[in-house]
Amino acid sequence: MSNGFVARSLDEVRFWSRIMKEHSLFITLGLRCEDTQLINEAQQFFRIFEQIESQSHAFTLKTDPRQITQFNAEVYNAVSHIWVYKRKLLGLILHCKLPGANLFPLLIDHISREANYFRNRLSELNQGQLEPIPDAIIDENVFFLRIMADHAKFIGHLLDPSERKLVEQAQEFSNDFDQLLFQAIDLDSMRPQSQTSPLLSQFLDQNRVSVKSLRDFKKTARDLIEACRIKSIIHPLLADHVFREAERFLEIIDMFERALTGKKSVSKC
Repeated sequence: MSNGFVARSLDEVRFWSRIMKEHSLFITLGLRCEDTQLINEAQQFFRIFEQIESQSHAFTLKTDPRQITQFNAEVYNAVSHIWVYKRKLLGLILHCKLPGANLFPLLIDHISREANYFRNRLSELNQGQLEPIPDAIIDENVFFLRIMADHAKFIGHLLDPSERKLVEQAQEFSNDFDQLLFQAIDLDSMRPQSQTSPLLSQFLDQNRVSVKSLRDFKKTARDLIEACRIKSIIHPLLADHVFREAERFLEIIDMFERALTGKKSVSKC
């Protein structure tokens, strides 16, 4: 156990507990008013992750690693429960038991994938079994490229159809990230032979360019939504939520580049 373990744990929990909290709010907003039990469950998860987020900020890098290990285990339990709730919700939607709810099945699958990612990361940290860098580069990019592709699709469907130019841009991003995801899956299937530094470096460089463009698009959309300058049914917090996840992906790409080169990478943001 080390300060690195504490720092990484707190970083993951602070970021993803806020994401889980916001997922709970978005679910609440998308359910029908008569779905009182499901709404109550979502609101309870909101309170749980709000408390976790607050507690995470009470810890410091000097906190005893054993205390962080216990905290991670408690967070893991909470994330496991919200994952089960999200999959239950997905089942209800796919079996047409929530007609009229404003929740895309892909959205619920998307947020359950993020919960599972968070849960797995907590387990890896507590077990001290983080992936080797070459494996992590491919796995993290496969995960986040799909997340970014989903975001583009959601934005395109939640913008008002009359926002034709923005809808078109969102569709272009969706297509771009679908192709990047397929490339990442190809690289994945070629493991371990594909895990050379030149190939992984090019992989990161290519993805960074597209993620940066999508991040900037999200930032523009967020600012326009907050200023009420475009027509959509996108909640301002949702616009900021997807922007932060793109920022997170860029940070991860930058971290991997440093690991490959052993040098501080030049900021491209």
